[in-house]
Amino acid sequence: MTPGTTTPGIGRRLLSLVYEILLLIAVMLLAGGTAAALAQITDPALTQPLTRVIAVATCTAYFAWQWHHSGQTLPMKTWRMRLETIDGSRVTLPRALLRTMLATAGYLLLGISVIWALIDSDRQFLHDRLAGTRLVSTG
Repeated sequence: MTPGTTTPGIGRRLLSLVYEILLLIAVMLLAGGTAAALAQITDPALTQPLTRVIAVATCTAYFAWQWHHSGQTLPMKTWRMRLETIDGSRVTLPRALLRTMLATAGYLLLGISVIWALIDSDRQFLHDRLAGTRLVSTG
């Protein structure tokens, strides 16, 4: 297979995920700062729910925008992989949002998405199968 049609190895994808988590920590610190600032001007009873909403919205926006806009986050660029639809086209925003929700559920459910990749015929994550997307090598 040629670049753009091969699936990156599971090790490469997991290392990219570690890098992704490090970047996400920085994104969450910014979201936390925003939530802390808003907590100063709102009812104290709203602080915890407001912080949760901002954290979820920030993470969702980060991934969905990156996948929709270029098909890659910074770690995906570094590890030379791209997200696309099954037919090779750009990921739409609704599909990116769906993948975000499915990936979150798959990782929280004891990593079922990663385990699925070990038995999947194309080595794709479960959330990619369900969202109609795939990860491909770019080089």
